[in-house]
Amino acid sequence: MKISDFRSDTVTRPDPEMYEAIQRAPLGDDVLGDDPTVAKLENYGAELLGKEAALFLPSGTMANQIACYCHTRAGDEIILEEQSHIYNFESGALTVISRVQPRPLKGVYGKIPLELIQEAIRPPSLHCPTTTLLCLENTHNLAGGTVLELDYCQQAYELALQNGLRLHLDGARIFNAAIASQTEAKKFAQCCHSLSFCLSKGLGAPAGSLLLGDKKFIENARKIRKMLGGAMRQAGILAAAGIVALEKRHRLNLDHQRAKKLALALSKIKPLEIDLNSVQTNIVLVNLPKMWNSQDISQKLQDKGILVSAISPHKIRFVVHKDIDDQDVDNAIYACEKLMAEK
Repeated sequence: MKISDFRSDTVTRPDPEMYEAIQRAPLGDDVLGDDPTVAKLENYGAELLGKEAALFLPSGTMANQIACYCHTRAGDEIILEEQSHIYNFESGALTVISRVQPRPLKGVYGKIPLELIQEAIRPPSLHCPTTTLLCLENTHNLAGGTVLELDYCQQAYELALQNGLRLHLDGARIFNAAIASQTEAKKFAQCCHSLSFCLSKGLGAPAGSLLLGDKKFIENARKIRKMLGGAMRQAGILAAAGIVALEKRHRLNLDHQRAKKLALALSKIKPLEIDLNSVQTNIVLVNLPKMWNSQDISQKLQDKGILVSAISPHKIRFVVHKDIDDQDVDNAIYACEKLMAEK
């Protein structure tokens, strides 16, 4: 039985071009600044996003946490969306590494209303933490891979500047946002002080993320990377695959098309419920009836060769990526039809 793995876009395997690039990559000691392939990736990423400098890191979580550390002081407060990755899926690192207090706000399709952000910024007070950082996520995972439009990002950045805040963008899937909105990625990067993006999600590299900002910020981030144990030696092996992944970023549109096909088909299968307005990139969230358990449904789909994520008690997630083709989508639709008929 063929297995179609929709659990995440992190499950992709390196393609032949990546293996070839890895084999041919010139290497050095990146901790000493001697790895030419890492330098090439960092320069490529910085140029692509229009930032002064970039830093190669093992993971998106480390990239986000280093950014938060560099932008804040212990005891500060940061504003973020209540379903954001930084708040929910980074093992409480904000309170351990940066020692800051998170202030989660409810967003709509991942966008925090600007008036809520303004209201949450604390005036100077002896009794309260100082608000110093706003974090946004684009695309927004738990909202369904939704795009924070450029206009919203520009307004949020202006609000941050007016109030003396820094703005960090968790852009793990920023190229999905750019392609879906037909906007240059560097325009989103102009709306933040720092930006992280993953090479190992939709782009398909085996591992790694880039953190971007001005030269002073990246110089500081490089030291924090060392402090956290994230500095790697001959990291060009990973960076080489990252370069190939970035060069092939335009193929993400295929993932979006397949996700929309999947979502439309599943929305016609009762009693599954899908908010089609949220299906903007490569993620499809499926709401289940309250009497059903997502773990049970995901196991039954696995028995039919379809792997999904149970992201809440009554919600499952499909993520389309480069290793999912049209046949995989058809298999998922058929499996869901068959399972619902059995229920």
